[in-house]
Amino acid sequence: MRAHLGLYGQTLAADMTEVNEILMSVLSTIRVPRPGDRVHKDECAFSFASPESDGGLYVCMNSFLGFGSKYVERHHVKTGQRAYLHITRTRKTQVRIEGGFDVEQEQYEEEVKVVLFPDRQEVTSEDLASMPDVVRERASHFIIKSFQMIFHYWDGEVRQESKHAAELKQLDNGIKIPPCGWKCEVCDLQENLWMNLTDGKVLCGRRYFDGSGGNNHALLHYQQTGYPLAVKLGTITPDGADVYSYDEDDMVLDSKLPEHLSHFGIDMMTMEKVLSLNQRVGEWEVIQESGTTLRPLWGPGLTGMKNLGNSCYLNSVMQVLFTIPDFQTKYVSNIDKVFNEAPSDPTQDFKTQMSRLCLSLSLIVLVWNVTIFDFCSSFDKPIINVILFVQGDQVGIAPRMFKALVGRGHPEFSTNRQQDAQEFLLHFINMVERNCRSGMNPSEAFRFLVEEKIVCQQSQKAKYTQRVDYIVQLPVPMDQATNMEELQEAERRREEAESSGAPPSAAPRAQIPFAACLAALSEPETLTDFWSSAVQAKTTATKTTRFASFPDHLVIQIKKFTFGLDWVPKKLDVSIDVPDTLDLSSLRAMGQQPGEELLPEVAPLPLVTPDAEVKALSLSACLSAPVLDDSTVSQLCEMGFPLEACRKAVYYTGNTGIDAAMNWVMGHMEDPDFSAPLVLPGSSSAPGTTPTESLPEEHLVTIVSMGFSRDQATRALRATNNVLERAVDWIFSHLDDLESMDVSEGGRSEGGSEASREPPPGPRVRDGTGKYELFAFISHMGTSTMCGHYVCHIKKDQQWVIFNDQKVCASEKPPKDLGYLYFYRRVVE
Repeated sequence: MRAHLGLYGQTLAADMTEVNEILMSVLSTIRVPRPGDRVHKDECAFSFASPESDGGLYVCMNSFLGFGSKYVERHHVKTGQRAYLHITRTRKTQVRIEGGFDVEQEQYEEEVKVVLFPDRQEVTSEDLASMPDVVRERASHFIIKSFQMIFHYWDGEVRQESKHAAELKQLDNGIKIPPCGWKCEVCDLQENLWMNLTDGKVLCGRRYFDGSGGNNHALLHYQQTGYPLAVKLGTITPDGADVYSYDEDDMVLDSKLPEHLSHFGIDMMTMEKVLSLNQRVGEWEVIQESGTTLRPLWGPGLTGMKNLGNSCYLNSVMQVLFTIPDFQTKYVSNIDKVFNEAPSDPTQDFKTQMSRLCLSLSLIVLVWNVTIFDFCSSFDKPIINVILFVQGDQVGIAPRMFKALVGRGHPEFSTNRQQDAQEFLLHFINMVERNCRSGMNPSEAFRFLVEEKIVCQQSQKAKYTQRVDYIVQLPVPMDQATNMEELQEAERRREEAESSGAPPSAAPRAQIPFAACLAALSEPETLTDFWSSAVQAKTTATKTTRFASFPDHLVIQIKKFTFGLDWVPKKLDVSIDVPDTLDLSSLRAMGQQPGEELLPEVAPLPLVTPDAEVKALSLSACLSAPVLDDSTVSQLCEMGFPLEACRKAVYYTGNTGIDAAMNWVMGHMEDPDFSAPLVLPGSSSAPGTTPTESLPEEHLVTIVSMGFSRDQATRALRATNNVLERAVDWIFSHLDDLESMDVSEGGRSEGGSEASREPPPGPRVRDGTGKYELFAFISHMGTSTMCGHYVCHIKKDQQWVIFNDQKVCASEKPPKDLGYLYFYRRVVE
């Protein structure tokens, strides 16, 4: 027996010697976390495995990435890394004699050890105690530091008080901002509008990387005036608003915001009481189906998502999108290829995290909660019965990595506040577009063409334009309510109660026919300030909007959110009979009709200038040419634009005035030749190329990895002085130019002369019949998009299912009439 134990001890000692040698060999690869390092000790980079999952979590002791037991071997083979911190966490069983089991009081037992690959040799804390000092200290230091550093994926953006808030000067110019009908004072844009808190100017915001957003007029106003603070219209609630400081170049807090808004007639301090009165009793219960006992569901495609703190808007949108075949094909069908080709840090890779989330929602994720109750009887001899209850409530997956990635750098989605689901959907589609420049693009399922027809009422000539869109915004004509008499009577009672001081009674919900909403979308819009090229003057025109193509999947937004006359944000309390099937064939665009004349295109006019290039024009052309409008050029120059850019703006807009010239300037500010001398068509000279400094190879590689050619990346960098961030923004705002030509290193087209080139290809859209069926809708509860809660209903196997964060149940009464976003798919005949 002693001989046997001695032999065992010798074997154990030999094993520990081998472990010592292995640890010594990998010691150089073990890094101790420093402040700022991300230690992913709570979830796997490729799945939603955690320390509580079967097999625990392995944290690489070099990159600090976490991996579940299924993926750690893959990482070891790919990187050669051998040392991992293995973390397992189990619940402690709690038995309480009186009362129930409190989930918030759950306790965990955690076990930590070092695992050495490829043989998965384990080194416990007891083993470390007997190892050489250098090994013990390095490994122990890593473990201690890893658990001291709490890495939060999503703390939300912490905004600081603006240095301008306390002493902000406001002009007494008499401006009062109305609660609706806003538009940019320069370009008439009606979205992404900011009001300057110094002078009350309402101007559009920055242009985003993809060309959306605004036209930079608010930024330009700051550059001209130095007025630093602006508030985003549409975000004002009793709790605050989005305030941006151009001087500090960040979203900020304004402790005097109520005072600053009141200066322009906006009283946010009285909103809270009115908001509470406008809150409709029953909306929360109806949308969440609280009045019925809902049957929990689980299985493939029935996995819930945890609410990470106001993340229900993201949860609802992603649940719907990942039921669409295009997204499943893109991110799940070749999942092994995606994971094998993932970069060194997969937590920052959009495609990897998309595949990770889509795969997890497609699989069965079910965590059973075991609850033990002890019941004591009141008999003389107490009898204790221990009964085991097993509940099928899902814990759900927590999309921390995904939320941090898609919100990074965005002024609104990088916060931990509630957001608009429609705005997030558009933001997410933009991210998909950016990351699918090469290969399949699932956002094409939503993309469609809109045809806008404008008819000059004076000449009866027409103009046709097309634009790309992804969402149909459906207006709500309140004057078309079918229960108008009931609504008017309720309003009369409300006014009587208000005058007498009595509490208001609950108001009825407006019943709006869906057909009325559709008619409001398609009816002609009157343009009172239209510049007609036919009559060379401003006149009245009508604009009609139609579908030039029908997408595979149609998204409809009900425009429920607005402001009252007292600047109180409100949500229209409406019930709309949204149909299960939809036929939009009558709204298809027909194009130019027989016998219909088109408005003449505004062609560039030859100008008389002192340029040598223009002097080469024929004498007759010079004699017949109109003179350059010096007043317009001067106005633009006073705004700070280069002289040559101002002359180009006037030239290319045909002397049609300051508004048209300003729009041209804002649309061409990023052009590489923006400030270059104007060269008219037909002149014998042309601007030559100037030598440029060598381009950073790492910047070229980064842009090429996004799906662009090397020549396109070269042009973008040269246009932005080799600043990578600006080059990325520039390239996405010049997609049409880049797709229509091959730009060589010298900046000239390799495709031959300008006339021989093919016209730029149009956006890729799918088209088919205009017949659709409803398969999902997202509902909002609350008074504005800045607060409240979102849930979604999805039709799966002919059964409606409600997804309320991690709660997934069979829907008994899907509230289709109270939705906010509706998702239809084409009916294949």
